[in-house]
Amino acid sequence: MTTARLPKIPESVLVVIHTADLQVLLIERADKPGFWQSVTGSKDALDEPSAETAAREVMEETGIAVGSSAVPTSNLRDWQQRNVYEIFETWRHRYAPGVTHNTEHVFSLCVPRDVVVTLAAREHLRFEWLALPEAAARCFSPSNAQAILELPQRIGATL
Repeated sequence: MTTARLPKIPESVLVVIHTADLQVLLIERADKPGFWQSVTGSKDALDEPSAETAAREVMEETGIAVGSSAVPTSNLRDWQQRNVYEIFETWRHRYAPGVTHNTEHVFSLCVPRDVVVTLAAREHLRFEWLALPEAAARCFSPSNAQAILELPQRIGATL
């Protein structure tokens, strides 16, 4: 007996994980080899706060625990930025019929350089730490690439 899967909620988070020296963590999708991105994921419930979605997705996709002594909750920054984009045709079957756009809430997360990354094997193949321009160039998502390039201004860092 199979269980029917509920449609994804068309509201998600994008979390740019970085170190203090602005190395950015990118992960390669298992379902689309060659597609690199920051942590992303949809809300599990309509009333799930975006910050909780961000922390949950970071844990699920990288094993990094937001709220731990190594990565305090204060390191997760809500940019108060929303991107609305058209959902790629490839992934529309995951949503309710007629849903074509998603609202993405943007966050950044500063982690120690030696943080242990444990990928969710079903979701991602490998990860790399990259400098800002290289990370932005490797992203398949324009909003992800833009967020990486905006990172220094958003966190008040100088290059």
